[in-house]
Parts: sequence; structure tokens; C-alpha cells
Amino acid sequence: MHLTESREPEVTDIAEQKRVLPAQMLEQFVGDPNFMTSLARGLAVIQAFSQQSRQMTISQLSVKTGLSRAAVRRCLYTLTKLGFAGAEDGQRYSLRPKMLSLSHTYTASNNLSTAAQPILERMSAQMRESFSVATLDGDDIVYIARSNVNRMMSVDLHIGSRLPAYCTSMGRVLLAYLPPEETERYMSRVTLAPLTPRTITNKEKLRMMLRNIRRMGYAICDQEFEVGLRSLAVPVFAPGGKVVATINLSGNAPRIPVTEMQSRFLPPLRQAANELSVFLR
Repeated sequence: MHLTESREPEVTDIAEQKRVLPAQMLEQFVGDPNFMTSLARGLAVIQAFSQQSRQMTISQLSVKTGLSRAAVRRCLYTLTKLGFAGAEDGQRYSLRPKMLSLSHTYTASNNLSTAAQPILERMSAQMRESFSVATLDGDDIVYIARSNVNRMMSVDLHIGSRLPAYCTSMGRVLLAYLPPEETERYMSRVTLAPLTPRTITNKEKLRMMLRNIRRMGYAICDQEFEVGLRSLAVPVFAPGGKVVATINLSGNAPRIPVTEMQSRFLPPLRQAANELSVFLR
């Protein structure tokens, strides 16, 4: 198969330029005889696609991953041959539906994800709101289960979605229950970007908020990730007392006041978290 690439101008913003590229992260494994660099490069290409970048050329993927065009071309060739990617015009590549089989393998083999989905769907049916379960992966939260109602929100959240931990209710719950040394390592490397005018960007203020979340046992994030989006989250405990996940409610801020979140939704959310904890025993 012959892969071609477009000569379109490559545009990156300041945030993209400052981001550590996947190719740079792979440098730490140079010399490790057991590390499969080709596999790692393929995964980097897959992860480069997003809601904002659903179709990309070889050149654009090279810029986004830091990999050479030749390496990106070989990755795309392999992914296309296996049915995980393709390009209708031979230039702009996108992921194919077969990629869903990988996420299905994870959710089908993960007890928490499997147990959470029917609980979330039951809650959505009863309360007509959107509920999610997420875990911490690096500096982000990753959705492993979600039930959604038909309300207009600009954020398209689904299983596999990643959001920054510092400005989301689920992320703050997971950060609040980390061992102190892990929390400090996170604080030392994270950049608290102001995603909205309400986003907390002061690290000491965030530390204080995490202490309060641990004391209260829940977190409310009020329009810090997106204007108009308010969410409530509680921890999901494993038998040993470790927090392994979090469950949350998210909704339109003008429609759901903070007081209603605390009075109406906090008790059933905690009950659902306890129900999920049973599956971990």
C-alpha cells in the first residue's frame, strides 16, 4: 500500500509546543532490550487522535507525536492493514470502528467498569441526570463507565475520555485520597491552566481544597473545567481502604444549584459508591 501525505502548513499553538512529545518520553527507554519501540510508536500515533483532531496527515501526526514522518508512515501502514485506521483520500487518516474492540476488551475484563455501567444507567433512569465513573491515570482522569442523558453540553464525554484532574470533581477526589508524597509529586509537575475564569490556579489553594474534600468525603467543581458545567463526585473505596475510583454527577449549573447537589444527589451518589465497593471485595 502506498501512503501519501499532504503538504498543508503545520500549525501548533503555544500549549502544543510546550507539551512533552511522545517521542521525547520514549527516550527514557533507549537501551532497554525488552522495550518494543515500534509498538510504543504505534500507540503514540493512536493516542494522537482526539475529538479536536479526528483526521490528520502524516505531517501533522509527526508534529504532534515528535516521531519522524517515516516512522508515522510505517505505523499508519500497519494500522491500516489491520483495519484500525484508514484514509479515504489517501492523505488524511482517521481511526476506524475496529479500534472500539480494544476499549471493549478493557471494559469487559475490568470488574469495576462492568459493575458500574448498570448502576449508572439505573441512576440516570431514576434521576434523569448524567453519571460517570473514572480512575486516575497519570495526571488525568479516565472515564471507565458513563450514562448520559440528552442534554446539550459542549463537552462530549464517553468511556475513554481523559480530563485534567486538578479542575474536575472526580480528579480532585482521586487527588485528595492519594498518599501525601504522591500528591506533592503531582503538585510539583502540574500546570494549573485557567480553563475558565473560575478555575483554581493557585497550588496552595488547591492543596487546601483537597484537604477539605478528604474531610468532607465529596467534591463539587463549579464551572472550573467548562462554564455552565457543575459536578459532584464521591470516592469508591477498595476493601483495604484505598480509593480506586470515583463516581460523579454532572449537569447544567443554572439548572442544578450547589445546595441541591448536596441535599438531593449526594446521598444516592454515596450509596452507589458503596454498592460499587462491594464488587471489589
